[in-house]
Formats: sequence, structure tokens, C-alpha cells
Amino acid sequence: MQLLVETKKKAFEDLGFPVADQRQAEKLYDSFYFKGEYGPIIEFCKYGQVFQDVPFSCPELFKYLDKYYPGSKFILTIRDDEDQWYKSITRFHAKRYGSHGKTPTAEDLKCARYVRKGFMYNTVKLHGTSDDDPYNEEIMKAHYRKHNSDVYEYFKNRPNDLLVINVSDKNAYQRFINFIGIDSPYTGFPWENRT
Repeated sequence: MQLLVETKKKAFEDLGFPVADQRQAEKLYDSFYFKGEYGPIIEFCKYGQVFQDVPFSCPELFKYLDKYYPGSKFILTIRDDEDQWYKSITRFHAKRYGSHGKTPTAEDLKCARYVRKGFMYNTVKLHGTSDDDPYNEEIMKAHYRKHNSDVYEYFKNRPNDLLVINVSDKNAYQRFINFIGIDSPYTGFPWENRT
């Protein structure tokens, strides 16, 4: 997961686009997203050009951002399939938050210190899983499919406003720079934090 976030961030920075302060965005997500209070997040977007990861990758928020910032472009980053996505998130979270490299329990997530204690618990709960099985494969994959489907459906008649990209695809970088409408001296994505 971190790989995709850092790869896109670095790609935008290398092309001269200012990327918003991710820690501030995460704090807004933590304080407002779960309450359905999107105003402070929308306000935050007045002060940047590029936004990534949570809260911007979360369900429903893209619709509000689209409404308040007409003409904005959106990028949905996907994996080869839901199995690859699930393995990536569980492997990354096991490394960062699990005991001895195991998939984290709800208690591990409640104690994990990222932004604040419990932040990761709320983030994983967003998928609709229970404390007994916070990384339930079936539920998480269904959430992944639903979110992607919602994004596709929302933008189905606006292909110029959404780029769906798998950064491991051979032509992904060219599609990326074509989508944002610039020339680039680079031939591919800069790989950051490869896992």
C-alpha cells in the first residue's frame, strides 16, 4: 500500500506539483471523516494541488470533492486483482503493526501508534470487519470491489476526469502524464518504499 502512495507522490513532486501535507490530511480524516463531516477536508483542499491516500482514497469523499472542486481530476490506483491488493495491505500492516510480523489483531491496531493510538484501528474498521477478524479476507475484498465499482459508476460518463491506473502496468506512466496533460522527462514511475 505504501509503495503506491509514495510512488504517486514522488511522481507528482518530480513533475513540479505540490503535494499536500499528508499528516495534516490524516488528522482531518481522523477527526472528521468518520463523523461524515467533510467540510474541513474540503476546506483543506483549497491549499494544495495534489492529494493522496486517506482521506482522499476513502468511500464517498470523492463525490463531495468533485462537487466542490469542479474540473478536478481523480486517479484511482488499483492492483492486478483483489487478491494482490489484499496480500499487499495485510503484508504491509503485519510488518508495521502486527506482533512478530503476524497480521494485526484488533488489539494490535488499537495500540498501534500512527497519527495517534487507535488511528489504524479506525482505518481498518472502515472496511466493515469485526474485532474478531479485522482482516477478514472476504469482507475486505468485497469493500475493495464496492469502492472501485462506485468510483467507476460515478465517473462512467466522464472519462477525462478519472484515470484508473495500475502503476505496475508497462504503459501506466505514459497514461498518467497524458491524463494530467504535461510532458515529462521521465519514462516511468519512481519506485518508493518497494515492499
